Amino acid sequence: MRRIDSIALMVFVTAIGLVACKGSGGPPSGPGDPSKMPPPELGVVTATAGTVSLQQELVGRLAPFRSADVRARVPGILQKRVYTEGSDVKEGQVLFQIDAAPMQAALAQAEGAQAQVQATYANAHSAADRARQLAAGQYISRSDVDNALAAERSGAAAAQAGKAAVNAARINLGYATVRSPIAGRAGKQQVTEGALVGQGEATLLATVDQVDPLYVNFTMSVSELQQLHGLKHGVGTQSQVQVLLPDGSVYGHPGSVDFSGDVVDPATGAVALRALVPNPDKQLLPGTYVSLKATMGQISNAYLISKQAVQRDATSAYVLVIGSDGKVARKDVDADHAHGSDWIVTRGLSGGEQVVVSGLQRAQPGQPAKAVPWLPDAAPGAAANAPAAGKSTPAATSGKPAS
Repeated sequence: MRRIDSIALMVFVTAIGLVACKGSGGPPSGPGDPSKMPPPELGVVTATAGTVSLQQELVGRLAPFRSADVRARVPGILQKRVYTEGSDVKEGQVLFQIDAAPMQAALAQAEGAQAQVQATYANAHSAADRARQLAAGQYISRSDVDNALAAERSGAAAAQAGKAAVNAARINLGYATVRSPIAGRAGKQQVTEGALVGQGEATLLATVDQVDPLYVNFTMSVSELQQLHGLKHGVGTQSQVQVLLPDGSVYGHPGSVDFSGDVVDPATGAVALRALVPNPDKQLLPGTYVSLKATMGQISNAYLISKQAVQRDATSAYVLVIGSDGKVARKDVDADHAHGSDWIVTRGLSGGEQVVVSGLQRAQPGQPAKAVPWLPDAAPGAAANAPAAGKSTPAATSGKPAS
């Protein structure tokens, strides 16, 4: 009897369990059911085509616009230096004084010789005039007339040579006062007072450098230059450079590229380029190595897309976008040139796409997602928050034209 009661109790409990399972309609769905999860929120920017500047970060060296060696052009003893070393001088300003006594004596001697030949020429000219008058009445032989005329011509030539000798002596006397050939900054004196200069060779006395403007000499590899030529038609007048100061700030006067070499240096495989940079405040010094940003032209119909949005695999570079159907899709792009924190995309986008920038780990091609504006300055995760109700927050557009 006790065994029968136990069997009946087990049958009753089993029946109650079957009824409970039938009423529930199947196993309960937990909170982790993928079919019930909302689509992930992804931070996006709107791709907008525009004109983008092509920039290269390079290293260059400053050089003076003009550099003139001041040399002694006549032999003599250097008497004194007139200028202050390291100061700015004007064109034609006196820098050195060479002992002028020998040149003054040479000038006086040349002037004396000129006076002598002038007197000789005057006598020969008078004799020739008389010979011409007598020849008209046939009072003198033809040979005497010819001799008088020849003496006159010889005297004229000697007078001209004497004049040239005086001019040369006067020029040499002027060289005793050494002047600056250009306006610029005069460097250190190379020869001390009392030294014999200009004896056999033009002795270097000092150097004057024009430092406003300055040249910036730099190089680019052939591959980089060819890449720029592929994006645009060569290096034109729009090419500019910005010099970066040692503290990282941008120098206030941008320059322009004025020379691009056509020969590749076989030792480095690079091409020489040069830019002209204003230096009105003399803040930049020749010979200094500087960092610079070179804007080598512009490319139209391009997109600036944040670097964190561009991914790469064995096939190509690509971005993920949220289409009009609300699903994530992949778009292969060409992004071979950097522009600051962005990539320049030249192919693969047509404009207006919502490019995923944040939340890429939650984005799956073909799966739905919710687009929210990407806030580049916000903390991680904040870009996935939707704007507050009643407040419009436009999405950041990394594809807008560079200013």
